[in-house]
Amino acid sequence: MNKLHIKTGDTVILLTGDAKDRGKTGKVLQVSPEEGKVIVEGLNKVKKHVKPRKAGDPSGIIETESAIYACKVQVVCPKCNKPTRVGTKVYEDGKKDRMCKKCGETF
Repeated sequence: MNKLHIKTGDTVILLTGDAKDRGKTGKVLQVSPEEGKVIVEGLNKVKKHVKPRKAGDPSGIIETESAIYACKVQVVCPKCNKPTRVGTKVYEDGKKDRMCKKCGETF
């Protein structure tokens, strides 16, 4: 099992891809450490053909987010609002926090 630098609820920016998606930001909806992928709100949209499973379910062609490799996104610091690498800050009592490598703030 791999450990990722991204957690659910983080705001991330897309580093790679075609011109229409590169540089866009979104909130992480789901993290899959086994595959090394994340699902980001509003990025990597795909169209799926769906049958209704029960009465009232949507059918037809729906648009949904698909998984992206975690190495292709970078966390945006909530304090300085810049894309940054994630570091760890270890306190004297042994607790760990994630920190921004640019401004030094914890998040």
